[in-house]
Amino acid sequence: MIVEYIRYEIAEEAPFLEGYERARRALDASPHCLAYELARCTEAASSFVLRIEWDSAEGHLQGFRGSPLFRSFLEPIRAFVPCIREMRHYAVTPIAARKA
Repeated sequence: MIVEYIRYEIAEEAPFLEGYERARRALDASPHCLAYELARCTEAASSFVLRIEWDSAEGHLQGFRGSPLFRSFLEPIRAFVPCIREMRHYAVTPIAARKA
């Protein structure tokens, strides 16, 4: 598994959230996407982080990005690509926990 983090600085929240509401359908349909969440910073409301868990880097970069799903993902959020401040992939370490 690989985790992708995309950090945005967004001036208008409503169109951004509406775009991701439509874009998420492609993530839901992708066999390579295991989970995702979009979070807003509580200290700076214009800052958002999208966290996506992918089955692998190849599954994301070749599988998802090489598929028609990527085009349907990108279309509703294309206007926000210039608002990306960071986009990176991270390998998960064994130091993790999740409480119910």
